[in-house]
Amino acid sequence: MNAERLIEMANDIARNLADEPDPAARIAEHLQKFWAPRMRSQLAEAIAVSPAAALPTVMEALQKRGDRDA
Repeated sequence: MNAERLIEMANDIARNLADEPDPAARIAEHLQKFWAPRMRSQLAEAIAVSPAAALPTVMEALQKRGDRDA
């Protein structure tokens, strides 16, 4: 999948979950439940190249996820 599209999708999720008590945890949970491992890896790689493209809560969610691939 296109790297920019993955970041855009993650940002959309972040916007939708912004009012949750811990939005980064909810984003991380969503990515774990609904995104394939390859998509999560591609998202992390895309953000490493273009960190300014991702919302801060997306960055925090990836940090909360740590190195979990599956």
